[in-house]
Amino acid sequence: MLRQLCELSDFARRIRAQMRFGDLSRASLQLLRVEIEADSAACEWFARPADPWDVGLPAAARERNISEQALRDAMQVRELLFSMLPDVQTANVRVYRQGEPPELIIAGTVKRDEPSLKGIRSLVMRVKLCGFKFHLDEGRLKTLSGDLT
Repeated sequence: MLRQLCELSDFARRIRAQMRFGDLSRASLQLLRVEIEADSAACEWFARPADPWDVGLPAAARERNISEQALRDAMQVRELLFSMLPDVQTANVRVYRQGEPPELIIAGTVKRDEPSLKGIRSLVMRVKLCGFKFHLDEGRLKTLSGDLT
């Protein structure tokens, strides 16, 4: 149990260090919950907001950047989960858009066994093949309904 606690604290530190800034947003990733139980984990966080410098962009371009950053973050968190927590075989992941109430935009049960992603250039397809569920409408992540994990 102490080993798992150390691994979990290392995971949280790594998230703070590696994901302090995104590729398309300078906002930090805000973890909400990480839970480990036997060989599974649950991880939830808020998607990063738009970068302040994107204020002059058209709304559609700003939304595309927010969505792409959220998808990139999902892949990075998945990778960190499995690299930092060696006993974890599956993880239930949920990503929310900040708001009142928060909106679920990405969810899924991801597995340690990574699908072959060689030759797949599309970020959207890579994310879907890893087990994440989401809906894109003209580049904007839509709110998910129901229990998808």
